[in-house]
Amino acid sequence: MNETVISLVVGVALIAASLGGAALYRRLPERHRQSETEDIVRLIANIFVVLASLVLGLMIESARSTFDSVDKAVHAYATELILLDRTMRQFGPETDAVRRHLQAYTQQAAQKMAESDPVLGSRPAEALLKDIGNALRALAPGDAERTALKARLEQRFETVYAMRWALVEQSEGTIPLPLIALTAAWLVVVFASYGYRAPRDLVMTTSFVVSAVLIAGTIYLTLDMDVPFNGTIQVSPMPLQRALEEMRM
Repeated sequence: MNETVISLVVGVALIAASLGGAALYRRLPERHRQSETEDIVRLIANIFVVLASLVLGLMIESARSTFDSVDKAVHAYATELILLDRTMRQFGPETDAVRRHLQAYTQQAAQKMAESDPVLGSRPAEALLKDIGNALRALAPGDAERTALKARLEQRFETVYAMRWALVEQSEGTIPLPLIALTAAWLVVVFASYGYRAPRDLVMTTSFVVSAVLIAGTIYLTLDMDVPFNGTIQVSPMPLQRALEEMRM
């Protein structure tokens, strides 16, 4: 789903509907321009104003909730990576190579997130994490303390692996395209009905154009927030960058 294309199409459709309604009004026969007809058109427009307002509000809240949820999940994921590294450090020098692999994964993930290309869902990243898990399972503890540490390492790794897949599943948008199309159709009806009885002058035209642009911008930002790892508004890679700094200390 391309939020730029969708918002542009909505903006152009709203401008065309409003100006087209104004142009059509003057070409209609007099019997179609009676006050009773205008009252009915106004009432129908009010219905769709309420519906569009409610749905747009729900879409904005859903997008914001998705963004906040993923942002918190990234912070939690970075914390688990730090704790996994700390536990490996406690185990001893046998985990130095595995720690370097973990640092490489964290660096790659932070870099790709900064480039709007999250590595969290890529196959190479998954293979790198699997190698880390295999290396941890292959550790040979020599005493009871290290046996307990190894169990903690495996548990922390499973948590990291599960959280990674949770982030992968949350990286796609949750707002369905049919709902966006239906809301856009309601807004087109509203703008066309307003243009139906609007005077043709510069103030009216400017008002319709500005309103359409602002609504299109709202839809763009809403859809952009709904995809947290891409676009203008995206989850910050700073938690992973701080985690990498902690691992290197």
